Amino acid sequence: MQDVYRECPIIENDSFLLRLVSENDVNDLLKVYGDKKALPYFNSDNCHGDNFYYPTGKKMLEAIRFWLREYSERKYVRFTIFDKAENVAVGTIEIFNRKSEDYFNDCGLLRLDLHPDYENNRGGIADVLRLITEPIYNLFHCEMIATKVPAYAVERIAALKKLGFASSNECLIGEDGKAYDGYWVKASVPAYRTE
Repeated sequence: MQDVYRECPIIENDSFLLRLVSENDVNDLLKVYGDKKALPYFNSDNCHGDNFYYPTGKKMLEAIRFWLREYSERKYVRFTIFDKAENVAVGTIEIFNRKSEDYFNDCGLLRLDLHPDYENNRGGIADVLRLITEPIYNLFHCEMIATKVPAYAVERIAALKKLGFASSNECLIGEDGKAYDGYWVKASVPAYRTE
């Protein structure tokens, strides 16, 4: 069984490539996390007040180093998303298997942060999500995938529906007891999953 924290895979399709975030991504990711138009789409639930706005190279580098420390401590994987045609990083995806006492236990929790140009690109969002949703079950040993989507993110919602996600009425309960809503889930385990 593959250990994603021992050897992080590279996952790709014709349009995008995902690999573990690197300090070398700082300049490209600054264009994502330093863009105020991207902020409303970021999921900062249970992130101790961080809103993921990094307007300087220094702040972006600090965030990348923090993500890499979290990875080394086996807390989550933060993949950088590359647009292969443009040869540029256009965002990140964070994934981990959430262990909890609420509905979202044994859940592959996914945070998708994209540059605004890609957020409004119908094909782009679906391509990125399709790329990662299939391997999540095996890589993170989970029974369900969940991701938060604000109601105004109509292109993202359309992409999730296309991939078999459904809106959930359940709330994710944070470490501080706060309830977070707005999650979409894909609960069925695909037939290709292996033990």
